[in-house]
Parts: sequence; C-alpha cells; structure tokens
Amino acid sequence: MTRATAARAFLALVVLVVSGWLVATRPARLGLDLRGGTQIVLQTRDGDQSKADAATTDQAMEVLRRRVDELGVAEPGLVRSGDRRIIVELPGVTDPREAAEVIGRTAQLTFRPVLGPAASPTAAPATGELVRPDERGNPLRLGPAALSGRQIDGAQAGVQPPGGWEVAVDFAGDGARDWRKLTADAACSPVGDPARRVAILLDDEVISSPEVSPEATCEVGFAGEAMRITGSFTAAEARDLALLIRAGALPVPVDIIQQQVVGPTLGRQAIEASAQAALIGALATIAFIVAVYRLVGALAAVALVAYGLISYAALLAVGATLTLPGLAGFVLAIGMAVDANVLVFERAREEYAGRPTLRSAIRGGFARAWSAIVDSNVTTLVAAALLFLLASGPVRGFGVTLGIGVLASMFTALVLTRLPAEALLRRRWLVVRPRWSGIAHAGRVRRAIESRGPDLMRRRRLWLAVSAAAVLLSIGGVATRGLNLGVEFTGGRMVEYATSRPLSTDAARAAVEAAGVDRAVVTQVGQGNVSVRAGAFDDATEQRVRASLGTAGGGDIQQLRDDKVGPSLGAELRDKALLAVAIALGAQLAYLSVRFQWRWSAAAVLAMVHDVVILIGVFAWLGKPVDGVFLAAVLTVVGYSVNDSVVVFDRIRELVHGQRKISPRLRVPFARLANTACLQTVPRTVNTGLGAVFILAALATLGGASLVDFAVALLVGIVVGTYSSVFLATPLAITFRSR
Repeated sequence: MTRATAARAFLALVVLVVSGWLVATRPARLGLDLRGGTQIVLQTRDGDQSKADAATTDQAMEVLRRRVDELGVAEPGLVRSGDRRIIVELPGVTDPREAAEVIGRTAQLTFRPVLGPAASPTAAPATGELVRPDERGNPLRLGPAALSGRQIDGAQAGVQPPGGWEVAVDFAGDGARDWRKLTADAACSPVGDPARRVAILLDDEVISSPEVSPEATCEVGFAGEAMRITGSFTAAEARDLALLIRAGALPVPVDIIQQQVVGPTLGRQAIEASAQAALIGALATIAFIVAVYRLVGALAAVALVAYGLISYAALLAVGATLTLPGLAGFVLAIGMAVDANVLVFERAREEYAGRPTLRSAIRGGFARAWSAIVDSNVTTLVAAALLFLLASGPVRGFGVTLGIGVLASMFTALVLTRLPAEALLRRRWLVVRPRWSGIAHAGRVRRAIESRGPDLMRRRRLWLAVSAAAVLLSIGGVATRGLNLGVEFTGGRMVEYATSRPLSTDAARAAVEAAGVDRAVVTQVGQGNVSVRAGAFDDATEQRVRASLGTAGGGDIQQLRDDKVGPSLGAELRDKALLAVAIALGAQLAYLSVRFQWRWSAAAVLAMVHDVVILIGVFAWLGKPVDGVFLAAVLTVVGYSVNDSVVVFDRIRELVHGQRKISPRLRVPFARLANTACLQTVPRTVNTGLGAVFILAALATLGGASLVDFAVALLVGIVVGTYSSVFLATPLAITFRSR
C-alpha cells in the first residue's frame, strides 16, 4: 500500500466514524412542516419617533428575521398579519420563552455621557437628559445621546480577563468619529469623577457605564474603528447583547400578545408517502448504477450510501433545519452525486480501450476525470458560498445544503469509491473476467454513438433557433398568463378556527381542499385549534371551509381570528436573494473565464439563463405556483446546468490541447472537435440524468402533493439542462469563437 493510499484510507475511516457518531448522538432539527414548533404573535405600537403602521411593521419583521437567523433557527416563518401584527413561527425551538425575550426586545442602543450622580431615581431630568440607575443601582444623570445603534457595524461576544465576558463592537459610518468625541469630552474629567464615565443603554436601561481609561486624553479620546462594552455579563448575556446589536434595532416597540405551540403543516400520510417515494427512487437509482457499471457500480452504490451518511451528519453538525423539500433535495443530491462516479467510470472505459488492463484503466479514469470534477464542483461551491454570505432565510440555508452536498460528493467519489476500486481491480479472478468489472466494455449508449457518429454541430444554427424560440415562448407565457405567485410572495388570508372535537392535520387539510382552497398551509395551533393560511379567498369560500371542517369531524366550528397576512418572503429577502444569485453568476463567469476562455464561460452562463427562463415559462403556461419550493428548484437547476456545460467544455479543452502538437494545416476544425466532445460526454450525461430522473419520477408520482411541483420543476430543469449543454452552450461557444 502506497503512502497516498494509506492516507486516503485513514481519512475515509475518520470521516465515516465521526459521521456515524454525529448521526447516533445528535437529534435532527425538523422544520415546521415535519414537526411544528412555537408560534409567537407580536404587535407593534407607536414609539417616540415612529408610528406603528404597515411600513414600520414590515421593517420590524425584517429585523426580527435577522434575529431569528442569529438564533440559529433556519427556515423560520415570519408574516405580517394586518397592519400591526407579526406572526413568528420557530421550528423546533426548545425554549420559546428565551426566544420570545430576544426577538421581542426593541434593542434601542444608545451611548450617553454621564453628567454626574442624581439626587434620587425619581429626580426630574432636564430637557434631553435622563435619570437612570447604573448597573449597581446608583442613579445617574445622563446627557443627550451621542451615539446610536445605527452607527454600529457588528458585535461579537468574547472573554474579558480574568474571566468575565465583554462585547466587542465595530463602528460604521461616522460612529468612530462620534465615539472619539464622546470619550474625548469624558477624559477631561479626573479619574474617579462620575463625569469620566460613559453610559451604554439598551432600551433606555443602563447595561454598562465604564469609566474612560487613562489611555484616553482630554480633547483626544479613543481613536479606532472598534470599542468594547464591559460589565458583569454572563456568557449568555454577552451573546444575547451581541446578537441584538448585530441584528439591529426595531423601528417601533413590539409586545408579545400570544405564544403557543403549533403542529406540523404536513400530515403523517403526506410525510410517509414522500418518504416511501424517496426510498423507492434512491433504490431505483442504485439498481440502475449497478446494472450499468456492474462491480464498480456496486462500489459506487456503497459510496452513495456513505455519501448520504456523511452529508446528513454534516447537516446535523451545522444545525440545519430539515424540511420536507429539503429532505427531498437531499435524496435528489444522492442521485446527482453519482455524477462524479459516472465521469470516472466513463473515462476508465475509454482508457481500457487504449490500454486494456483494469488497474491502469481505473487509475487513468480518475486522473482524466479530475479536471472536469474540480471545475464543475468549484463553480457550484462558489455559488453556494455567495448564497450563504449574501442571502438570508431559506436561500441562505440552500447555500449551506448545496455546499455540503458538493464537498461530500467529491469526497465519496475521489476517496471512498477509489480505495476499494483500485484494490479489487487488481485481483486475479477479476483480471481474467474483465467484463465483470463494468469498465471493460463500452456500454450501449457509447456503442450506438460510435457506430453512427452523428455531426450534431453541423446544424448548430437550427439548435440555436430552437432555443431562441423556446425562450420567446416562455417569455410569452409569463407575459400573457403571468406567474401564479404563492402565498410566500403575495401574502393572503389567515383564519384560525376552534373545533369542539379534535381534528387531525390530514383530515383538516382534506376538508380545506374540498372547500376549494388549494395549497393552503393548514396547522394545528394551541389546544386543538386549526389555522388555515392561503392566498386571498372571499367570505363565501371561508364559510365553505368552516362547514367542511365541521363535516370532516370537527364538530362545532368557531372562528377565532381572521387576518390579512403579508408575504413570508419579503422584499428585503427577495432583493438579497437576487443580489446573491447575480453576484454568484458573475463569480462563476470569472472562474470559468480563467479556467477556460471567456467565450466559453459566457456560453455556459447564457445556457443556464436559458434553462431558468424555460422553467419559469413552463410553470407560467401550466399555472403552477411559484413559491419557496420553486425557488429552491430553480437554484438547483442553476447548479445542474452550469455543471453539465462545464463537463462538455472540459472535454473540448482536452481535445483542443491535443491539437497543439499537430501542424496547423492538419488540425481538426474547432466545430468538429466540439462535436466529438459532445458525443464522448453523452454517455455520462445520459447516465447521470437518469440517476436523478428515477428519484424525481418517484417523488412526482408517489410523493405527497407538496413535492409534486418540486419534482416536476427539477424534471423540466434536468431535461432542459441536458439539452442546453449540448445543443446551446456548445453551438454558442463555436459561434463566439468564429467571430
């Protein structure tokens, strides 16, 4: 065993052991659709400087969303109810009282000079001043605010020697200037004088009033872009304070008016049906890979199971919240993770045709496929990192899941599959029976292509015209039929009912659908109440819903609440998502321009845009809802499309480099090289696509209703992405090169 092989074996063992330990010891955090959670209803009220209305409530909701993200609660639900209420749903929160205290605080942070001691806590302050007790209970006279939380860029809790806690604060804008002036004035008072102190207030309560240290001199103060808040903080208090400062202050005060437990939005039948569909699809994919690639296919199947273990353990380690679409995407990733294995096996088949020994073929396959695997996965990792850094809410969570999936896929293909493959393919019993290996024969798709050798690029203008027509047809669908935006984007109506007899979530959902309200979010709230949230529906429909719930076994149905709710995917989250996607595309374009030519990278990005436009157009023509699940499907299609194009371009690059040693007069034209590259990568494209199609078909036909549109969107995306990598990206690369 070589040193490199021993290192790979040790790394594989460590990763598998740690993953198994995480899965065995750490419980999963399930989303609102699978487990339910805590619902907190907040109501805004007029503040000193702002009036509570729809606009300020929307601003408060975005601040709360940032706080919830800081709490580590992924996939939360936040909607505005009426003009002044905010409904916050937190999946799997174990201590709702602590969460309610943090998200409900106004968090108005101010810095004020200490003017001196006050006669009593009830002494009347002068205009612009405050009288407040300090952290020790001694009353102080405080001057007008010199610095506010709006001038703060970030905050982080840390240890303060010899054992306390502090909060390090970074300034933004003119914050450093105002801080310097505040400390410069305070430093003019002698040490020990109360006027040498600076009071730091949160919601007009003094949390710390430290004395300016001797390092600060009169008229100079502290210079720098940061400061530290010290005090008698515990670790939890310091972290909470840093969280509030980072997330920002609420524009208006909020009061908690209700707090209750909510059940899962999906019933047991829907969850079980989706789980069975995912299992059947995954088994079908594994059976397909074993049938096509025989022994090495069986090794890849074992590696895929290990991939599932590793990526699931990674999601547990980062505390990701698992929703049903997220789990479906996780299972789909198992099907798509076979891509790296297929790349290696197809290259190994080509290597075996040139040097027919199994060991050299599999080593050559890994060596030849390395650049395609790296380039296709790095582009996806770049997009995942930017989505995590720039987006928020479910889009940011998707970036985490995507990045984990890519890293786990590369590890399983390049380490877990390679180790047993190289060990087995040197065995004598297999050397004398090479066809058992799965790489000693070309495969049906490859044989059919080699026997016919079609010149696909000879009709590249036709393919470009077909793609242009498809894009125009999609744009026409959006223009004429519009997009059926889901309740996450448009808001709607939420009605809560009290039932005299318990009603299961499955029965309640069936009753709501029977009343004509499709795709409603139906949950059990509190002690047996039923909440129905959907797009705008009229009073007649609401009466039918009430009657249907009674007929379904709910008994006497009483309406408890009827509110108009805003979108859960607000304007700020949408704008951040669009910005993150745009920057991610730019970064992918830059990376591909470095690795390939800028013309090729432009062709890959244009093909990706083509795929997304067609997917949106299909949903527009079919009238299917465009919601958060659809958004996740679009992001998946983006990654798949670029990945597919990169694999084709990697083969084109390899063939072009092979022409450098040939006389220019004898070189093969670029269009023919591109056609050859497309034909050589078709087996990989077909087998990878089928691996994902098996799972998606099972989810679409056997899964719950909530996954049908997700599966349909990805089926469309994979078919269109496979088409565009060959019939659009490659013709565009040829066209750009010729010009």
